[in-house]
Amino acid sequence: MSGLGPQRELEEAAALERRRRRELLRRGRIFNTRIRTIGIDKEALDAQVKERKIQEATEKAEHERFARDMKKNDKLMCLLEERQKNEIKDLNKALNDFHKNFQGPETRREFDLNDPQALKKDRPARVSDDDPRCTISSMQKFMGEDLNYDQRMKFQKEQLREWSLQQQKDWKNALADQKLADDLYDKFRIELDRKIMEEQRKEEESRRAVCTATKNFNRIQAAELDHKNELEKAQKIKDDMDEITCLLQGDFLSENPDQAISPWGKHNVLVNRWKGMNQEQLMAIRAFQKEQALEKQRVREQERRREAEWDRQRLQAARAQLLWERHQQRHNQEQRRDLDLVNAELSQEQKAKNIYLKEEEYSNIPTEEFYAQFNTTTR
Repeated sequence: MSGLGPQRELEEAAALERRRRRELLRRGRIFNTRIRTIGIDKEALDAQVKERKIQEATEKAEHERFARDMKKNDKLMCLLEERQKNEIKDLNKALNDFHKNFQGPETRREFDLNDPQALKKDRPARVSDDDPRCTISSMQKFMGEDLNYDQRMKFQKEQLREWSLQQQKDWKNALADQKLADDLYDKFRIELDRKIMEEQRKEEESRRAVCTATKNFNRIQAAELDHKNELEKAQKIKDDMDEITCLLQGDFLSENPDQAISPWGKHNVLVNRWKGMNQEQLMAIRAFQKEQALEKQRVREQERRREAEWDRQRLQAARAQLLWERHQQRHNQEQRRDLDLVNAELSQEQKAKNIYLKEEEYSNIPTEEFYAQFNTTTR
């Protein structure tokens, strides 16, 4: 989990940087008065809103999945910690019982030197062959000539056999507990891998759906472009036919008296064709001049309104972009904070596991070493 988190964070940061760069390029195209032809790119804004909704839904589902996994992991860790505490408690209890039953102070070789009841237990120089006070210098007892040799050897063998059986039992229990813990861990890892694969499959399906939607959108755009080209071609053909018709039905071929008017305007005439100007022509010139003045005033008013509308839309787009960047920054900070908490919990879990493994390594004493210690103590 800690390995996948930084990689996903880098991918999201790269995607955010690409979207931000595209937005800057689009803003430059829209707000450039030299190359723009319309106002805001509404289709691009709708696509951004749709992409943002999809991203928010995906992030929400991912956060919910992480929350469920964290709850399950916490519950499993509590159970494992409780079991570990119980095992340590049972092991300490068994160790204390062993010390109490088989390693008491009276079983030590030097106990007779530190026995507080030595004076009360004092006896004559020799009571029997197994009297511990009969040393080598007393010349009263030699090695192997004691009367209780058979009973002593039998007791030692029984004691050694009991210790060996107890150690084998403890070792089998420890192996069984370790196997159970390994099985639980394997099941947990399998379940976690299954969930990861399921999430990857869902993510792949979502990506495939986005690709399909993009492909359909591009197909629609291509169809609209083809339709637009056909309309332009048809309009061009119509304009050519109108031009041919005008040439055929024009004043020059039909010998219209109005052909004396110059191509550079009605105020200029062709001298070789001019027949004179009538009153209607004069009134038409004056009316046309008035219309030109009104048209110029109307165009200026429309240009002023268009500039005001563009300024207002540019301010709204800039304000929306600023609010979205602030929201994305807060979201990234919260996601980074959650990732740091998960990494800290995983670090604490690893430290606790290492401590437990070291304690278990120190507590498992091999059988050969135990026999060597027992033989040394017997001698």
